[in-house]
Amino acid sequence: MIAAASFLPQFVYYFFLILLPILVLYFVYLIITKAFNDMGFSTVEAILIVFVSFLLGSGIIDEYIGINVSNIPLFRYQTNWMVGINVGGAVIPIVLSIYLFIKNKIKPVRILLGIGIVTLVTFFVTSPDPEKGIVSAFPYWILPIIVASGLSILLTWTEKKKAAPLAYIIGTLGVLLGADGLHLMSLLQYETQTMRSAVIGGASVFDMVFITGILAVFLDGLFILQKKRKKDE
Repeated sequence: MIAAASFLPQFVYYFFLILLPILVLYFVYLIITKAFNDMGFSTVEAILIVFVSFLLGSGIIDEYIGINVSNIPLFRYQTNWMVGINVGGAVIPIVLSIYLFIKNKIKPVRILLGIGIVTLVTFFVTSPDPEKGIVSAFPYWILPIIVASGLSILLTWTEKKKAAPLAYIIGTLGVLLGADGLHLMSLLQYETQTMRSAVIGGASVFDMVFITGILAVFLDGLFILQKKRKKDE
């Protein structure tokens, strides 16, 4: 580290050491807040939703208080599998999706069509792993994001204000169904010597659900903004 600093200008060294991580975090903050703003939430509401989702999705709060509050047990399968649902990775996205559906009065046929297509795409780019749960390799996990964004724009072509809410709904629910829903029984077929948990919306799927919903909405916003600028010109 000292040797590297001696060869780099002082300001460049401090930029990569301190400012770059801050800029990355700020960029992520802008993406998240813009996505939630496009869905009709305020910046404060966006931060609160993301903060609570992260705490209850990552399991950090469980380690801190010593009690499992992130996962809700649903049922026991055979002798070595406990199936549950993650609050941050499944319950909150489902509740938000229902809220956005009711608030924006989106036609059910659009939601069902979008969820169906994203579900199929997600199913083919994910696979069950007895150690990690449901996983998806890069860059395949990007496909549900692109599909959710593209479909939401096409399905709300004459009602652009509904594109962002629809992108979140079909993106999050499509990933949940395609990854955990359709792969759950395959995962439970693995034999284990100890008690294991199969958590809907947990582990790597939490990241995929969160990223898909946010980035699909963000891409919608960029596309609509660019189209609006061209129209103004």
